[in-house]
Amino acid sequence: MQRPDWAPDTIDIERPSVARMYDYYLGGSHNFAADRTAARAMMDAVPEAPLMAQANRAFLRRAVQFLADAGVRQFLDIGSGIPTVGNVHEIAQRIDPESRVVYVDVDPVAVAHSHEILSGNDRATAIQEDLRRPEAILHHPEVTRLLDFSQPVAVMVVAVLHFIPYADKPEEILRTLRKSLAPGSYLVLSQASDDGRGETGERAEAERVYRRTDNQLWIRSRAELTALFDGFELVDPGVVWVPQWRPESPDQAENAEQSVFMGGVGRLGG
Repeated sequence: MQRPDWAPDTIDIERPSVARMYDYYLGGSHNFAADRTAARAMMDAVPEAPLMAQANRAFLRRAVQFLADAGVRQFLDIGSGIPTVGNVHEIAQRIDPESRVVYVDVDPVAVAHSHEILSGNDRATAIQEDLRRPEAILHHPEVTRLLDFSQPVAVMVVAVLHFIPYADKPEEILRTLRKSLAPGSYLVLSQASDDGRGETGERAEAERVYRRTDNQLWIRSRAELTALFDGFELVDPGVVWVPQWRPESPDQAENAEQSVFMGGVGRLGG
């Protein structure tokens, strides 16, 4: 397969990437044949996969709008993925041009395209780092250059936790991030869940598809996701299917469990 000009030489274009599969679900063009093959296999197993991705992106946009309206002006988006319409900086800086945003992703394609989009924007940047290395994120020079952790920061971990195994102790990762935050900061989480969906066989097939990538799936329940907000006060309506989180209209929350993603927003008091 011919390597396009935008693909860094360091990446294996024959191995699917979860970020590039997600890009494909959202109708993006920064993906390879291996990504598309894996994504189509996922869609065969779970036909709602593109709608799931769209519902999750819509949740992210509504959460950022809520946070910006609440006065948050600093955002740390971990696992940000390949840039698409409705990025965090677009929403936040529309409300206040002084808003500052740092995108973090482990995928070099995602980071490279973020840099391209953010060229000339001195209040937003992107770094390549792994959620499982929270200290490295917090002490990265670009993070400390843009974000002032003595003031409220919104940390966004959206559609990422289902790639973090229990062995990597996601609760400790989030605790490390929380300890760096000032009162009035927020945590936004979402991840895949099969609560109430019954034994459809979709979970086993989805897990099989993602074993082709560097990231296996770790599905969690509503109770498990709620527990990861330890130390934060959940904002109404709590942890729900993402279309149910402050929908713009009632019909957007219909058949919400088909989104597969659950999410919520928590505020750090003090």
